[in-house]
Amino acid sequence: MTHVIRTATADDAGRLAALAAVTFPLACPPGSSPADISAHLASTLSEARFRSYFADPDTTVLVIDAGGELRGYSLLVAQAPQDQDVAAVLTELPCQELSKCYVHPDHHGLGAATELMHASIDAASAAGARGLWLGVNNQNARAIRFYEKSGFRQVGTKSFILGNTVEHDFVMERPLGRIP
Repeated sequence: MTHVIRTATADDAGRLAALAAVTFPLACPPGSSPADISAHLASTLSEARFRSYFADPDTTVLVIDAGGELRGYSLLVAQAPQDQDVAAVLTELPCQELSKCYVHPDHHGLGAATELMHASIDAASAAGARGLWLGVNNQNARAIRFYEKSGFRQVGTKSFILGNTVEHDFVMERPLGRIP
């Protein structure tokens, strides 16, 4: 089945929340508690939360749509970083945050994540950003490798709250304008 990458709409909110419930736990450290993961899903990746993202003019959500089934999504935020640890290490300004970038595990290794990354880079660049940054759990080796192949490099660290647990993320950044 063919797919398209498009900007998500409010009609996608429920399917995005369902996809997030499958993909987000895969990015968590092995010792993450189910309660912490559930709390994060409820506060950050619920249907209502996705609807609020669509209402925010500084947020862009892209989806991989395969005949109405969502296979992946990314969320871009066009705001200056609020975290001082992040703001202190970024050099490609103005920048956007690649806040979320997930592909359903059935589509890992098939090029879907690379296509989604290219579309995300293009969207940030078209919006006038010179750089793109993200936070990735320091134990998520698969994602780190993918981001490095996509042109990101580690520039710092930050904390991430997962439920009741403080996790540690690498801050990664890449200049826009070229795709490796």
